[in-house]
Amino acid sequence: MVTREEALSYHRDGRPGKIEIQSTKPSFTARDLSLAYSPGVAEPCLEIEKNPEDSFNYTARGNLVGVVTNGTAVLGLGNIGAEASKPVMEGKAVLFKRFADIDCFDIEINETDVDAFCKIVRSLEPTFGGINLEDIKAPECFLIEKRLNDEMDIPVFHDDQHGTAIICAAAFLNVMKISSKKAEDVKVVFSGAGAAAISCAKLLISMGVREENVFIVDSKGVLTMERKDSVNEFKRPFCRETDKKTLADAMVGADVFCGLSVKDIVSPEMLMSMASDPLVLAMANPDPEIDYDLARETRPDAIVGTGRSDFPNQVNNVLGFPFIFRGALDVRARKVNEEMKIAAVEALAKLARQEVPEAVALAYGGRHFEFGPEYIIPKPMDPRVLTHVAPAVAKAACDSGVARTPIDDWDEYREALDVRLGKEKEVLRFATQRAKAHKSRIVFPEGDFERILRAAAILREDDVIEPVLIGPMESIQTKIREMDLSDRLDGVEIHEPQSSPYYEEFWRDYYKLRERKGITNYYARRRMTWRLQFASMMLRKGIVDAMVCGVGNTYTEMLRPIFSLVPKCEHSNHSAGVHLVLKKNELTFFADTTAVIRPTAEQIAETAWSTADLAKRFDVEPRVALISFSTFGSVDHPEVEKVREALAIVRERRPDIIIEGEMRVDTALMPEFVKEHYPFSKLGGRANVMIFPDVSSGNIAYKIAEAFGGALILGPFLTGLERQVSMVTRYASVDNILHASVMAAMLAASPQPCGIAPEPASDLLERMVKS
Repeated sequence: MVTREEALSYHRDGRPGKIEIQSTKPSFTARDLSLAYSPGVAEPCLEIEKNPEDSFNYTARGNLVGVVTNGTAVLGLGNIGAEASKPVMEGKAVLFKRFADIDCFDIEINETDVDAFCKIVRSLEPTFGGINLEDIKAPECFLIEKRLNDEMDIPVFHDDQHGTAIICAAAFLNVMKISSKKAEDVKVVFSGAGAAAISCAKLLISMGVREENVFIVDSKGVLTMERKDSVNEFKRPFCRETDKKTLADAMVGADVFCGLSVKDIVSPEMLMSMASDPLVLAMANPDPEIDYDLARETRPDAIVGTGRSDFPNQVNNVLGFPFIFRGALDVRARKVNEEMKIAAVEALAKLARQEVPEAVALAYGGRHFEFGPEYIIPKPMDPRVLTHVAPAVAKAACDSGVARTPIDDWDEYREALDVRLGKEKEVLRFATQRAKAHKSRIVFPEGDFERILRAAAILREDDVIEPVLIGPMESIQTKIREMDLSDRLDGVEIHEPQSSPYYEEFWRDYYKLRERKGITNYYARRRMTWRLQFASMMLRKGIVDAMVCGVGNTYTEMLRPIFSLVPKCEHSNHSAGVHLVLKKNELTFFADTTAVIRPTAEQIAETAWSTADLAKRFDVEPRVALISFSTFGSVDHPEVEKVREALAIVRERRPDIIIEGEMRVDTALMPEFVKEHYPFSKLGGRANVMIFPDVSSGNIAYKIAEAFGGALILGPFLTGLERQVSMVTRYASVDNILHASVMAAMLAASPQPCGIAPEPASDLLERMVKS
């Protein structure tokens, strides 16, 4: 579990909060600024004045949602006020961006009067493409949403009502299929009569459940005709002519139970009174109306869901609101109507019935998911939800007449959705899924650094890796206690080299390895007390699967023990250092010759094919560019000639690799220019693997990309070794360490290509003669 201090630190440290605004247009020169603001900005203003709909064409309005609250019903915290609700609204904005690439402004309004609140929100319509109402107490939330939907010409959606309802309805549809029941025949009981319960009841009725078969139980009992005059207008339609008074009474013979109330309100006896093969959605959070295990033990025939992620069938609103708004915004819908909600329900239900790809299973620790009692709704981390729900919602908007800009090519639209979330998230998600499936042991030589401990705790709790910490035992244990990480790092493996059970074996083996290279017994004992040497020996012996290092050492300090102790792959003569450079929709591999300042053509060639092989492990088809200050013979120089020779070596020994050179960086990134001016080029597109001709140029390139290009840089990762080593800088953040560890674990879990066999001496001689 996340600790209180971690939660506060997450929100407070660095730039406070969780969101920021970034410019999508250049803003570097005076000309840029004159376009962004005065005088250039006047032109789109005049166009919008003539046609207000053009605000969607000239501004960010079409991808902008207002997350609006008054803080009167915030999560499980209750009426905490507008200011205190702001972290939750920022969090909602994060989810919109993370899952559907929707930008948000969080709007906290210090107003509880319905008329005044509606007036404020209505006045914001020119700013937004849609409004997400959040955490507003009932019954005011019903009045506010209805009035704003009537008075505004953009989608207004109260997620607390409809988000839960849509996910519940998807589960309901699939359970009807599994149990072979019909909606019109089943009896449904709700515990709780708030916004979510009433909205869910309405949606199930619109999907075929008979009104007379829906029973709602609030804190005073079943809504009956006797109580009709004492309940509000939103509960009144659900008052029934019945002698049932309590939840226990209502549960008798019920096919479906939907809990949106309080924990432990349902007893095993109540479950036993339900009909055969019941659906039990106990959604009170964090503790459900009945414990999941108890429910399954009591009724093995029941299909059970909760609001929790640690049990099957989690009812999670994040499966709904990001994708509903994505579809609505993309057709500039005026409303989110009933047809669009039902389309979302059916899309989610249909997706759960499809075969689940390996990537989704890997995201949840390699668990197998198959449509059935323990998998009736998709998982939140399933990337297919975006491409299934958003198009369904958009199409329903078009078909029902509320779309301003209907979509003509749905295949093209789905492809556009695929690239929306960007390569950075895709790569990190891919690596995390692979890492979780294998749970590698990662050694951290700088185990007493607080950043390492924090990252190790997160990775261990998330079941991504098993950390092994190297450093002073007492210091590490003290810091774990002081940082409140005892629960998450309980029993973690720690080695203080000199007192480790491996120490004697390690120094003796080290001495044998280096006895003819100036190392005596004394120095062997001494060096095996050094953390990097000790960790490298653990890696050499296969005690751990990978190493992440760097927060306490320089690059050159790390390379010496790694290269002297971690074995090279068979047929590998050289190790390359590879950085992954991630921009929003691009993944590029930057590689250089690591410790070789002036490499040979052979070393550049080996760097090229080892990096290409690494790219394939990320499911990337490599297009390799050999970088130089010359493009296809524009400069004659010995350094250029060396790159050309490297190209010839790669093409002869690895004809399977798409490679081109020599070329400048800009040329490698401009496929249309290359196609026009260099039609002979075999690159066939933008290069995604850049091989730099020496250490200095590679190092400069990735640092500039990080500092000025805003790219996420991961690495370097060392190729050509039998075991995986990932390095970080001394100023690496916890996030940097997390990323490096995930990548190291992923690479450790997949087979390491080990170069190619050396060519026969006769072939080498013949090639040299030809050259």
